Amino acid sequence: MMQGERKIPTQIQPKATDYGYDLDRAIGAVLNLSSRVPDDAFTAETLGTERAGNGVVIGENGLVLTIGYLVTEAESVWLTTREGRSVPGHVLGFDAATGFGLVQALGDLGTPALKLGRSASLKVGDKAVLAGAGGRAHCVAVELIARQEFAGYWEYVLDEALFTAPSHPHWGGTALIGPGGDLLGIGSLQLQQGGSASARPINMVVPIDLLRPILDDLMTRGRANRSPRPWLGLYATESEEGIVVMGLADGGPAETAGLQGGDVITAVAGEPLSDLAALFRAIWALGDAGARVPLTLRRDGRTVQLSVMSGDRDTYLRAPSVH
Repeated sequence: MMQGERKIPTQIQPKATDYGYDLDRAIGAVLNLSSRVPDDAFTAETLGTERAGNGVVIGENGLVLTIGYLVTEAESVWLTTREGRSVPGHVLGFDAATGFGLVQALGDLGTPALKLGRSASLKVGDKAVLAGAGGRAHCVAVELIARQEFAGYWEYVLDEALFTAPSHPHWGGTALIGPGGDLLGIGSLQLQQGGSASARPINMVVPIDLLRPILDDLMTRGRANRSPRPWLGLYATESEEGIVVMGLADGGPAETAGLQGGDVITAVAGEPLSDLAALFRAIWALGDAGARVPLTLRRDGRTVQLSVMSGDRDTYLRAPSVH
């Protein structure tokens, strides 16, 4: 999950005079974050073993919020301030439903914390800053261009994700700083908006309002205090044929049940599907992790009925090491 070293053009970098808060102090809360994951970790093949991005200090005690894929199964985490001070970190928790990851610095960062805001307050058309580590030259002055549902191929749905432009080239774990100088979201992805001829890169940001209900749980339990959703371990995408299985997690429930790459999923428990979000929501509606998931597939021109015993995604992942 290493992102390219593309520079941010000067014309889209934020200017301190355009904001009613101390811009440099706010973006000083954003750190470089790097992690190392064991070669045999469940996510090593898909996410890599050397991961790098950003983290945001949200507590004066060195509590750091990031995007979860940077720290999932990490055996070591390092946090580096704008001044070049590096401090080890310990992964406190990860939440697959939202995508947030939480890290505790194991030393003094000497960095101010960014106050949590209300992402619901940011309206389409509002100006904000998507901040990476390293000062203004690593930040983008952005606009909120949409609030809408987002479905990710890895069994992930946000009811209302935030989408910003221009795009930040080093988006993972960036801080979306709102007009009041507070944290409104965490950068997750870069996507393309529009058709191929006129497509422009944009960023998807996870709203900070999703953190509030689970923050205490992540700090104390390492995971949100909710029943785990059924997880199949499949990667799917929408195509002209329908919802197509692109790949399968090694040893996951879907692979064990006999799903194959190229299968087109047409129904869950007999209910036809409209899109990727509908697929995942239909699976989750069948109960908690461990629920049986009946799938109707189209494979090589014929209809196949398959039943998958779902699992709990977290049980396939290495737990954070104890410090």
